Amino acid sequence: MRIGGFGIPELILVLAIVVLLFGVGRISKVMGELGKGLRAFREGLEGGGPAEEAETHKSAVDDDASTS
Repeated sequence: MRIGGFGIPELILVLAIVVLLFGVGRISKVMGELGKGLRAFREGLEGGGPAEEAETHKSAVDDDASTS
């Protein structure tokens, strides 16, 4: 199986070099941060995150208080 000129042995070699250079701990930390960033990005695209829900609730309460 070839991916853009790289085969499986080449990909394994590159992965081994990356692990040797950075270490498993640092790579897992970076991947965890990447996952958090992607999750926040998706939530931002969908809208309705916790901050927006709090803003909506707060403005509804303010509107009720001002009309009373």
